Amino acid sequence: MLNHYAAWKYVLLAVVIIVMLFSAIPTLFGENAAVQIGPNSGTVPTPVVLQQKLEAAGINVMSIVQDSNKTIVTVQKQDQQNEAKAVLSKLVGNSEGLTLALEPAAPTWLLNMGFEPIKLGLDLRGGVQFLLDVDVKEVFKSHSQQLVEDLRHYVRQNNMFGSVVTQDGNTKIMLALPNASDNTQIRQFISKNYPNWQATNGASNGLELGLSPQEQEKIRTQTVQQNLQTMRTRIEELGITEASVQRQGENRIRIELPGVQNPAAAKHVIGATASLAFYPVVQEGTGSSMILLNKEGQPVRVARRPVLDGSHIIDAGASMGQNGLPEVSITLDGSGGRLMSEFTRTNVGKPMATAYSQYSRNSKNQMVQTTQIISVATIQSQLGSRFQISGLGSVQKAQQLALLLRAGSLTAPVTIVAEKTIGPTLGAENIHNGFAALALGLIITLTFMILWYRRLGWIAGLALMTNMIILFGLLAMIPGAVLTLPGIAGLVLTVGMAVDTNVLIFERIRDKMKEGRSLAQSIDRGFASAVGTIFDANFTTLIVAFVLYSIGNGPIQGFALTLGLGILTSMFSGIFASRALINLVWGRDSRRDVRI
Repeated sequence: MLNHYAAWKYVLLAVVIIVMLFSAIPTLFGENAAVQIGPNSGTVPTPVVLQQKLEAAGINVMSIVQDSNKTIVTVQKQDQQNEAKAVLSKLVGNSEGLTLALEPAAPTWLLNMGFEPIKLGLDLRGGVQFLLDVDVKEVFKSHSQQLVEDLRHYVRQNNMFGSVVTQDGNTKIMLALPNASDNTQIRQFISKNYPNWQATNGASNGLELGLSPQEQEKIRTQTVQQNLQTMRTRIEELGITEASVQRQGENRIRIELPGVQNPAAAKHVIGATASLAFYPVVQEGTGSSMILLNKEGQPVRVARRPVLDGSHIIDAGASMGQNGLPEVSITLDGSGGRLMSEFTRTNVGKPMATAYSQYSRNSKNQMVQTTQIISVATIQSQLGSRFQISGLGSVQKAQQLALLLRAGSLTAPVTIVAEKTIGPTLGAENIHNGFAALALGLIITLTFMILWYRRLGWIAGLALMTNMIILFGLLAMIPGAVLTLPGIAGLVLTVGMAVDTNVLIFERIRDKMKEGRSLAQSIDRGFASAVGTIFDANFTTLIVAFVLYSIGNGPIQGFALTLGLGILTSMFSGIFASRALINLVWGRDSRRDVRI
């Protein structure tokens, strides 16, 4: 039968349109201003108390939702958001745990079904953008220092008298060796334990060790990727779920936080490089040691190699100890637990120091590491994977350290080199202008199609509206999809490309009608002859969209996302949906002289 669809195809089309319509509807309701109280904000009063305090301050509260992890206070007016945060910070006593947010204004029953509004980018919602520089030189320096320590330990153990190990820069190590046999032995040690280091003969029997350019690039890439993951985890700890964290260039990371208008707390956590390490306290003249200062400025001699560092910490939480002082409960991973257990089992009664390290820029813009002993405790018994540390000073410092430890320590120190804030007013203006352009494009396109193709133009209009519904529904449904201002430009372009599919089909139908075929036959042959051309044209454009999304970032990815999705939805609506409508209306029409 000509122009016949099975019933299941119509059911499928109806289901797709209904589901995508429900997915797109929450976006129409917009969002309400809110303040989110995070889990690390101290004791949070009940919703009744919060509402009473806020209303007493003249703030109109729409809703307060509280669970075990966070509390969300939604206010009626955008300009009262900062006032509400100020009141709430006094109630909970910790402003760093409070975040300005935007909550969906859609009905609760729709949100409970799992449908959410489209996530808006920084240029549409407003917010803050950070550009961070990752200091990879510190990683190279750390790798070199580790090898230097191991080489010095090795030459001492093997009685290689007269051997001297020095570090030249961050990626070069010099060894002065007394004879050729030591040279051969050292080469074997390096080849077995440090295969990524290249050894070349130097003066006399000496050796020069260095990292190859390929190995340096590998370390650089791994370092930036690890810092990217740590940044994402830290931002999740702040309760910001729609952030964008991407690599930019070789050593930089770009972070966009839509909806955040007070970036102080985010900036403090994102740029922090705090980490812990646990050192044995040793006596003067005991092997390889170093001096670190405690909070009072007194020197503490510790071993150069720590028992373990912050990379083994998988969880941390702040609390008040039995002595009424703030402390941080530490949970280690399996290997960290074994290291701590073995060390404390053989060192009961001996002191162990907890060192707190962070990086900062000095007056010469050089990265400087500051390490301070925050506590020295005598090991009373064998420790395992869970224990507590104290000596942090205040509850706020304990909460801050716990957050950073949970989110992970940065592999390399970072510096915020640029910061840009976009206000919500500018974001709202971008939304208004962008969607005004989209609406104008839709109206002009629909008018042209109806005037030029008459009755088929109405079919094209319905297919185009179906395309927009499905496209907006997908943008709201796909995890990680963010609509930006260039993304709206992609939507406008999609409008033209979507009707281009109908134009090709309708022109084929007209050609078949001129050949003397019936309307039903022309529809069948017209669709059959146009599908191949439509697929080829859209597939090549889809390749371009994929490449743009893969190698681009930020605005380019926003444009590529809507362009790629628009191509897929336009083929679905232009071929499948419009064919279903035409089949129902003219699929059995055997007239040959009808004008369309």
